[in-house]
Amino acid sequence: MDPIALAAGTAMVGAMATDAWCQARTAVVAWWNRLRPEQVEGLGTDLDTTRGRVLTARESGDTDTEQRLATDWQDRLQRLLLEGPATASDVRRLLDEALVPVLPAEEQVRVGRITMRANASGRARVYQAGRDQHITER
Repeated sequence: MDPIALAAGTAMVGAMATDAWCQARTAVVAWWNRLRPEQVEGLGTDLDTTRGRVLTARESGDTDTEQRLATDWQDRLQRLLLEGPATASDVRRLLDEALVPVLPAEEQVRVGRITMRANASGRARVYQAGRDQHITER
């Protein structure tokens, strides 16, 4: 998955838990409207539903649900990125101008600075995560 989709999806879900979400939501809807005007009506509903789930997850400390919600938005953004290279700069601008600024400082650092590279050969395994990772061996 493209790192910009990962960062933007994570930042979007993180921003949903802030008091400034209304401002960020407006920017997301306007941005999406430029790319996919036929989907913008359903987008608002999806954002509102996701925000409710994020707030519930945060209240109960359910990081797994919050991560699944971030993954859902990462997948949506990834599909948009596959449509053309110009979309990546638009997503970066949305991330930098509308999403990251409303995040708490610790989340801003986490979203804005994740770069991972790995090289495995033979029977080696590489496990990477930008946040929590749960590995169970069988």
